[in-house]
Amino acid sequence: QLQLVESGGGLVQLGGSLRLSCAASGFTLDNYSIGWFRQAPGKEREGVSCISGSGFIIKYIESVKGRFTISRDNAKNTLYLQMNNLKPEDTAVYYCAAENRRGNCKLPDNYYNYWGQGTQVTVSS
Repeated sequence: QLQLVESGGGLVQLGGSLRLSCAASGFTLDNYSIGWFRQAPGKEREGVSCISGSGFIIKYIESVKGRFTISRDNAKNTLYLQMNNLKPEDTAVYYCAAENRRGNCKLPDNYYNYWGQGTQVTVSS
């Protein structure tokens, strides 16, 4: 059974850092496109970053470029999102998602069929 479990969220002050983790089970990450998404209260869910199964394609939304870094540890079958210089507008529930397509990744959330339950990130000013 394919499962994704996020962790690492919390409350942080403006300018702080967090590292989110997404532990995968039931499949191997390097065969899947996988990404991070977030949904703030009253807003649509948006893609934040993704990485292809091959690892050759990485994408970020403009608002997090230079602050967030996506990475993957194949040995641990875990995806990470290092978030630095956090801003109040980064406050959201963060989800990881996976799709059984190795060669590419996309930020629209309808590309993905497998989702975790989410972890809350709150940035205070």
